[in-house]
Amino acid sequence: MEDDFETGDMFKDPEGFYPEEKPPTFAEHQMLSGKTVRVRLVGSHPLYGNLLWNAGRTSSHYIEERTDELIRDKDVLEIGAAAGVPSIVSAIQGARTVVMTDYYDPDLVSNMQYNADLAIDMIPKRADSQKRLHVEGYKWGYPVEPLLAYLPPPKNGESSGFDVLIMADVIYNYPEHANLVKTMQQTLKRTPEAVALVIFTPYEPWLLPQTEKFFPRAEEGGFTVTKIFQKMMDQVLFEDDPGDETLRKTVFGYELRWKPDQLENSASKTA
Repeated sequence: MEDDFETGDMFKDPEGFYPEEKPPTFAEHQMLSGKTVRVRLVGSHPLYGNLLWNAGRTSSHYIEERTDELIRDKDVLEIGAAAGVPSIVSAIQGARTVVMTDYYDPDLVSNMQYNADLAIDMIPKRADSQKRLHVEGYKWGYPVEPLLAYLPPPKNGESSGFDVLIMADVIYNYPEHANLVKTMQQTLKRTPEAVALVIFTPYEPWLLPQTEKFFPRAEEGGFTVTKIFQKMMDQVLFEDDPGDETLRKTVFGYELRWKPDQLENSASKTA
């Protein structure tokens, strides 16, 4: 006897069962020069690419203030770029090559490319007509050849690598510290002038001791660590979050450089 029972939409999720995907939003960063950088933020993302973080804004102002020393005609790599404001500012300020990277998630990468394209008219043309600003998906600790491929060929036997690494609000991800250091070792040019800018806010202050363990790990990996600033923002990024409000408003800045024995032509180098 044939079963007359019909399931119909019995297994269909009820309307509203899943939260609606949030649409992208836009944010603006005011440069010290008066120029405005407008970027699109993904609507929501587990890796926080939907936010314009205080460390990103602060990093952008810092490199703008020190353009002649850090940026102009230099090669710059941003790690964990999200919307990519520091990368865009670096390109505007005349960096020779800028590679904007974040985790190789299609939404993040396509959004970075959107922002790079949005800023194209603000970026000065290179004399050789080559692009200044590039976008690449990258997972920390993975092979770096795709990133190094954007660099011009080294001249006169000089070290290959980037002059500046920008790492804004990435070391909160403490399980990834070893991979971050590995990426630094493989991408930062081995010269005394090359520098990694590590800038962050302890949005979860109770995890600050874990976050700060990045620095001794970096020292073990061949780098010197120098604190360069501590800046208080006007307000917290997340008003309803728990934890010490002063810390949640504070941006810490560090410069990491190669130890002398890790420089090019030194006898001892990190493998």
